[in-house]
Amino acid sequence: MPKPVNYLHSIPMTFLMHSRRRFIKNASLGSLAVGLSPMSWPIKTRAESGKRVGIIGLDTSHSVAFTKALNGADPAYKGYKIVAAYPYGSKTIESSAKRIPDYTSEVKKQGVEVVDSISDLLQKVDVVLLETNDGRLHLEQVKQVLKAGKRVFIDKPIAASLEDVLAIFDAARSHKIPVFSASSLRYIKGIEGIDKSQVLGADTFSPATLEKTHPDLFWYGVHGVEILYTVLGTGCQQVVRAHTDGTDVVVGTWADGRIGTFRGTRTGKHDYGGTVYTQTGAVKLGPYDGYNALLNEVIAYFETGEPPVSPEETIELFTFMEAADESKRRGGVPVSLASVLEKAKRKSQ
Repeated sequence: MPKPVNYLHSIPMTFLMHSRRRFIKNASLGSLAVGLSPMSWPIKTRAESGKRVGIIGLDTSHSVAFTKALNGADPAYKGYKIVAAYPYGSKTIESSAKRIPDYTSEVKKQGVEVVDSISDLLQKVDVVLLETNDGRLHLEQVKQVLKAGKRVFIDKPIAASLEDVLAIFDAARSHKIPVFSASSLRYIKGIEGIDKSQVLGADTFSPATLEKTHPDLFWYGVHGVEILYTVLGTGCQQVVRAHTDGTDVVVGTWADGRIGTFRGTRTGKHDYGGTVYTQTGAVKLGPYDGYNALLNEVIAYFETGEPPVSPEETIELFTFMEAADESKRRGGVPVSLASVLEKAKRKSQ
């Protein structure tokens, strides 16, 4: 596994100026709490020629939804069209792998060519949506995309281990192509109106179904954790997790004293949302409103090469979830994010 990047550098000011999210102005301070400093890398910002989109992984409903959106009659996506897809994708996670035949048929109806390999795909497209549901495959797959010099959106989870998360950003830095990864829940209804400089704390919730091949929250709890980080930004120092068969509750304490909680559910009706506590009152989040807002951000990233979410935030978000796993393993004791991140770095070396 590649040696992780040394994150003790300063992020270029132009990167901060072009960020679309106000809380990123606090990323430098907050990330110090978990042993990160903002990443420095030469960024290719020139827009790529062509608007041909490729998909890797037809084992998730996202692939079909994105294809129908981009290949439909709506001109809102600046002419980007999905032209080719490589189906695999999960091969050993049955709940995902069994979807591939039907989803392959669905995208073919939208005029998408299905190819036999990632290398074939990369010859036919300009940018890539990495949709493979199995995060264990993402590092190997994204390396091929980056080597080909193409921008890539990596759907959740960005990886199936914190070590692979670090290695993906290391590869992106080496190839000078920033990557973008996010859950569509980052853009849940109500979040766009929040002044993040006024946020005092937040409680979020989402389903948190488990998959034995992934850390507990990486598989599905990532949705609710992503909402939490969207409103609070970086700077969490420690987490405590309470776990039962049906529910997880993770309490995070930020360096400035703010507290954020995530509730993950495995019983009852699936739902997504939260409450954000601000200087002027509480704001309810939800309902979930689909993929359009995420797709708009993905297309903007394809156009400019500037991801709307910083590497530091994505890394800390997954460190938060790994620390929650460690708290569970240790019987619910507080676990520092800095210790978990340092352990992941050592394992990657």
